[in-house]
Amino acid sequence: MASEDDWHDRIAPGLGDIESLAEAARAALPAPFDKAASEIAIRVEDFASQEMLAALGIEDPFELTGLYEGIPLTEKSVMDPGGHTDVIWLFRRPILDEWLARGNEELGALVTHVFVHELAHHLGWSDADISSIDRWWE
Repeated sequence: MASEDDWHDRIAPGLGDIESLAEAARAALPAPFDKAASEIAIRVEDFASQEMLAALGIEDPFELTGLYEGIPLTEKSVMDPGGHTDVIWLFRRPILDEWLARGNEELGALVTHVFVHELAHHLGWSDADISSIDRWWE
């Protein structure tokens, strides 16, 4: 168990720390997922915007750890207008809240899980598809 002195000069992981963990998760992906993931921007904010929360019908900003924003590969067309980069949003404060609540997971493992979940949406998987193979939240 850590003593009080072990925590004296530590600070909470920042936005850059979460982004670095997400980039490490992206770098570790096997083919063919690595190519799909390389085309997505990763953005890290403390919380989702009010517009994002409202669009999803979420009132508590701590309920959203990540969000895929874009057109899934299964729905993309050559007729789609260009210039719009798909984005995986990661929300630091809800991720840290989840990490602390679990108490038994490495932060990198949680960030990887959220990143891969959102990447699955980019690949065209529904929440039901993801939950059928990923029992993380149980």
